[in-house]
Amino acid sequence: MLSDIEIAQQATLAPIEEIAEKAGLKEGEYTPWGSYKAKVELSVLDRISAREPGHLILVTTTSPTPAGEGKTTMTIGLAQALYKLEHRTMIGIREPSMGPVFGIKGGAAGGGYSQVLPMEDINLHFTGDIHAITAAHNLLAALLNNHMHHGNELNIDPRRIVWHRVMDMNDRALRNTVIGLGGSASGMPQEDSFDITAASEVMAILCISTSIKDLKERLSRIIVAYKMTGEPVHAKDLDAVGAMALLLRDAIRPNLVQTIEGVPAFIHGGPFANIAHGTSSYLSAKIGLHLCDYFITEAGFGSDLGAEKFFDIFCRITGLMPSAVVMVVTTRSLKMQGGVPKDRIKEADVLSVRRGMGNLNRHLQIVHLFGLPVVVAINHFEDDHDDEVQEILRTCEAMGIPIAVSDHHAKGGDGAIEVAKKLVDVVKGCKQCFNTLYPDNLPLKEKIKSICHNVYGANKVVFSVDATKKMQQYEEMGYGGLPICMAKTQYSLSDDPKLLGAPTKFKITISDIRLSAGAGFLIPLTGNINTMPGLPKEPAASRMDVTDEGKAIGLF
Repeated sequence: MLSDIEIAQQATLAPIEEIAEKAGLKEGEYTPWGSYKAKVELSVLDRISAREPGHLILVTTTSPTPAGEGKTTMTIGLAQALYKLEHRTMIGIREPSMGPVFGIKGGAAGGGYSQVLPMEDINLHFTGDIHAITAAHNLLAALLNNHMHHGNELNIDPRRIVWHRVMDMNDRALRNTVIGLGGSASGMPQEDSFDITAASEVMAILCISTSIKDLKERLSRIIVAYKMTGEPVHAKDLDAVGAMALLLRDAIRPNLVQTIEGVPAFIHGGPFANIAHGTSSYLSAKIGLHLCDYFITEAGFGSDLGAEKFFDIFCRITGLMPSAVVMVVTTRSLKMQGGVPKDRIKEADVLSVRRGMGNLNRHLQIVHLFGLPVVVAINHFEDDHDDEVQEILRTCEAMGIPIAVSDHHAKGGDGAIEVAKKLVDVVKGCKQCFNTLYPDNLPLKEKIKSICHNVYGANKVVFSVDATKKMQQYEEMGYGGLPICMAKTQYSLSDDPKLLGAPTKFKITISDIRLSAGAGFLIPLTGNINTMPGLPKEPAASRMDVTDEGKAIGLF
């Protein structure tokens, strides 16, 4: 069986000009970035915004397991299937971070015959967007330290610096650092830390911004530190906004590529859903919706993280209205949720699938909280056992949930036709009834408790002393109306990654709360979550290489 990279390397790509024409873009509305990638001009919105938008479809999944659920692959396969059914279709997914690429998760370009291409470029440096975000974020950090070195006219309290540094790589050694060593010529010694770039507020701002003007306004509102008097210091106070926006002037333009079957695809922005809001950019979704009938997007990890944030943050801020949800499930993941270890998931075990169905049911309940119809897609693997697949089919059909088996990894769009047909039927029969989980004016503590109780299923929420003080501080500063972006483990509905299935009677601990004033949300940190991942014992990087001819090896 061919690997993903071997399938990608054997594929014949259409010139990006053909893909742009297929998408409905005109000459001058995009800039080729080589032969198979392009940057789309924001000015295209002036021409297409008057068109009736298509349907916004979110692909999500159950709680992730090491077995993999295939959410991105399903997004791509579903789009290819809709295109085969003669619906104008586009996809919008996030750019891969090189942290997971070289770590354990792998890339984010799909797999098998449901990939976006050129896969090697997309999974590595792509068009440089993430590097630009890293540079803009760290420029602000450098300007802050430079200001303090040269007299500190703003009277910044060195103990209350909240803007640190980022890097697009998993590196646990950078979680806690000390900078400024080496004497007075090297600045002021202080504790510092690194987040992964996907968790940067600049990343979130880029993904939510509606224009360069909006980008600059949001950048200006970033809080970097506090003065000795307690007043916040913003990026605009350091004269940083213009230079940051300059670094981001190309990064804000959506990237256009193609699927392996030639369906136009936007890949833009890459926030993680466990530590950030986890969706691709507003601009790619806005442009795509006005160019097609169905715009298929995905949000990171399970519905408790990516989907909840998509609805409560992304849709609330942007005003975009989703039409339906596709929930991806596998027999493998349900067996693991039912207690089967990874090394035994290929063994037939209907009872474990039945136990694991509790996790799927909880995720379906989460989607229904937002008033949206859902189609369940069983991501089928070659070694799946038919009686396990039938168990999922019977259970969902008994609940009246539309469901279909999808073989998109092996068959591309042809393998997802049944899922696409059920989705079209659901969208046709659905009245718009989307709602968010909580109102803007609910107190911060009650917003957090609403997510923990209604989405995660917790029966108790515990707030640390620091978290309680910060909630009061942020409300006094006028940020009480912002939505909530929970930082939580993706592996469980709880904040304990080992608590699988559909747990009950558990507590969620809120250890800290961060303010992203520019992006426009608050980030409560739960359990032991951290914003700089580490590499596994055997990182994927150890299996990668390049031949003398420049051909990639071992990239999935």
